[in-house]
Amino acid sequence: MLSALIVNAGNYLYNLIVGRLLGPKEFADAAILITFLLVLSFLAMTFQLVTAKYVVFFEDSVIQSLLNFIVKRSLFFGILLGIIIIISAGFFQSVFNTSTSSMFVIFGIGVPIYFLMSVNRGAFQGKKQFVKLSITYQAEMISRLIITLLLLYFLKIESSVLIATGIFISLLCSLYPFNLKNESVIQPLNDYHRGLLFKFFLLTAFYECTQIIINNSDILLVKHYFDNYQAGLYASLALIGRVVYFIAWMFVMLLLPAVVNKEKEGLPHGNVLLKYVGYISLLSVTIVLTSYLFPELVVRILFGEAYLEIAPLLWQYALATSIFAISNVFAYYYLSIDEYIPVVITGVLGLTQVLLIVFFHDSLQQIVIMQIIAMSILLIVQLFFFFYSTQKRG
Repeated sequence: MLSALIVNAGNYLYNLIVGRLLGPKEFADAAILITFLLVLSFLAMTFQLVTAKYVVFFEDSVIQSLLNFIVKRSLFFGILLGIIIIISAGFFQSVFNTSTSSMFVIFGIGVPIYFLMSVNRGAFQGKKQFVKLSITYQAEMISRLIITLLLLYFLKIESSVLIATGIFISLLCSLYPFNLKNESVIQPLNDYHRGLLFKFFLLTAFYECTQIIINNSDILLVKHYFDNYQAGLYASLALIGRVVYFIAWMFVMLLLPAVVNKEKEGLPHGNVLLKYVGYISLLSVTIVLTSYLFPELVVRILFGEAYLEIAPLLWQYALATSIFAISNVFAYYYLSIDEYIPVVITGVLGLTQVLLIVFFHDSLQQIVIMQIIAMSILLIVQLFFFFYSTQKRG
């Protein structure tokens, strides 16, 4: 958790420095790359969660076969997605009104590396090798921060190309330490193992796609509907408001192995969920209250005077993100015990959020309000399902 806190702080610092150096207009292009990276992280998280769960769940004799199985498929999917991004670079430039298509080409080259790295992290997570897991995150964060700043300082070329290059190099650094070897007798996966993997993979992939929609659709749609200045302002708003989600992810990383272990041993685990919900709720209230009482101070400290226009929206966006972060804990809890309904609920509300923004986007404030509405409904439904399922079991 301490390492995750440092990584999130470092990634946050990276975004803040880039935002200050580039200003709202250029930061809009950088924010698209950062958003693409977040989208990629959610897609790759599918492989990480599958690896983490079944490294715990399967017997030791098939762990190496499990790792080999997932590595092959992650690389295939990563290469395919990377090729699609490279081929579609011109299309992305047109849709998101960016200054160059080269940034997408460089980004696409790094995609397979991210998927391989995620399997590596999943193995560390499942085996509870948290020191090695921490090092991979630290290596990615520190290298991206230092290399990007050096590139921006010394090279006077398109800033978005430099940002993409920094991301690519940091992905290479994130492969350290790399260890997908398991010290045990190797037995092949049987049909039972493959069936479990396939079912959980589909469920997780569907859920991660809903995360992509909810977390990133607003920034992409704003970049499409608004000019670069407004899009840059909104990107800074999203970055400040999402701090609660980034911190909440620390707890989610610890939640999944804890719940899977208890499920495997036949022990109750609802108390584990409630503990993490309590932590994140307390964190959320603190951040929303701070954003409401001192919005201009927060924006001035983090991004500077150029971004003060978004200060009145800060607490509202933080509220939307906080509601989503709490809902997310419920969804990951049920994902870890193979419950499908909460995942489907999240998907439906994610699409609802997109539709609300598509139909109601007269101003940045209206877009934020649409997210509050969608996420409030999501949390209410998740709570209802939790109490209903708990009562049914008990």
